[in-house]
Amino acid sequence: MARRILVTGASGQVGWELARTLQGMGVVYAPPRADLDLDDLVSVARVVREFQPDLIVNPAAYTAVDRAEQDEAAALRINGEAPGVLAEEAKRLGALLVHYSTDYVFDGTAQTPYREDDPVAPKNAYGRTKLAGESAIVQSGARHLILRTSWVYGMRGQNFLLTVLRLARERDELRIVADQFGAPTWCRTIAELTAQIVAQGLREDGLDDGFWQTNGGIYHLTSQGQTTWHGFTEAILARAQLGRRPIVHAIGTADYPLPAPRPAYSVLDGDKLARTFGLRAPEWGDALDLCLAR
Repeated sequence: MARRILVTGASGQVGWELARTLQGMGVVYAPPRADLDLDDLVSVARVVREFQPDLIVNPAAYTAVDRAEQDEAAALRINGEAPGVLAEEAKRLGALLVHYSTDYVFDGTAQTPYREDDPVAPKNAYGRTKLAGESAIVQSGARHLILRTSWVYGMRGQNFLLTVLRLARERDELRIVADQFGAPTWCRTIAELTAQIVAQGLREDGLDDGFWQTNGGIYHLTSQGQTTWHGFTEAILARAQLGRRPIVHAIGTADYPLPAPRPAYSVLDGDKLARTFGLRAPEWGDALDLCLAR
């Protein structure tokens, strides 16, 4: 009997890539939001019970960071409570839950890359709700893999890369924050490494229970290296070959106030992922090259 894989958020950047990358591992069901809306917790449980997956992969999230400051309850349902429901259903079925979290669970005061066991202290509503999701999954007792990532971009949806490409066509000058540090991570990198990780814990007839009991938990999955939003912008424009290139001015966070405070430093350490699964994401610039080559 073929494994059954449920992927949430199939219209999003990571979900779209996962629905394709996980092919060959089983029957992939990636329903549209109309059929699986994480804002409807009863619907979430119903879909899982009807499909009865062996593997649940949950990239769906409330990602409107600034809007979450005004509507934290909605963000909490999707980012905190829905993952808890998925975890409870996964436990009931004996399934594995793969869930994605964020660098925003940290406060950004570190000066070296954050490890998985470093203290969490989110400074905005989005980070708090994502941390609530992590906690709900861990406390459920379900087999789980939580992958924290950062600065996700790709060639579809809404993200920083596409915003920069659009603004570069519209404006002669851009003002971009240069005092926040992180690692831009291509959504396809996330999907492909997820597939390689999951493949290590499969058996002919399902999941390898012993493997996930030993190797489940929280991991950091981001590109290697670091840059700023300003540095990321300059790299995009240098590679994109748009025919025109606006002047990019470096500004401080204080010069571009937003409702949700951002961590000044949110680089994540990927050593645990490498030690456990033998996998490392590429350098952020190399991944950007691959993305734009499409």
